[in-house]
Amino acid sequence: MATRQRDGSRLRTLLAQECARIMADEGVKDFLVAKRKASARLGVSNKALLPGNVEIEQALVEYQRLFNAAKQSSQLRELRQTAVEAMRFFARFHPRLVGSVLTGTAGPYANINLHLIADTPEEVVWFLMDHAIPFANSERRLRLGNSEYAYFPVLSFGAGDTSIDLTVFTPQKGRESPRSPVDGRPMRRASLAEVQALLDTDRETQP
Repeated sequence: MATRQRDGSRLRTLLAQECARIMADEGVKDFLVAKRKASARLGVSNKALLPGNVEIEQALVEYQRLFNAAKQSSQLRELRQTAVEAMRFFARFHPRLVGSVLTGTAGPYANINLHLIADTPEEVVWFLMDHAIPFANSERRLRLGNSEYAYFPVLSFGAGDTSIDLTVFTPQKGRESPRSPVDGRPMRRASLAEVQALLDTDRETQP
């Protein structure tokens, strides 16, 4: 029994590491997709052995530290700088940075994800059109604090080689942060001042 438990724990760790490699090197952003790919590659069919999202994120941090430290650090600074510029541009919509660019796990394929507040999504659409910025429309399913799910409009556009996703909330829905897909807790959001402080720290610690 103890041997089987050790083998199961080791396989779970290997799966988490493979998920992290897939997300870092192949640009996969969805945890479930990464789990499916990792399971297929390692020949694991027992879903009980699949790692949780928190385990995968921890493995991703470790993978980047071991294999991509210098490059990832530089890329993260560039992404945060672009995020700061975008947040200044969208200041009237009270932007908040969320996701991997904020947490520091962003890889070379990462998008910048901003939460905006507007009475209607059309306000952001008109703002983009007024500035002649081409964009694409989509939706994002998010879990709210009451554990219910809701769909929110997403406007995506390119800034150089980086994609920026704008998820638009109404003032009422935007008061409370939706749940993180990683650990189920309220999603961490950062204001422009907070992101600028992160960027200043990045510059102070850069090699």
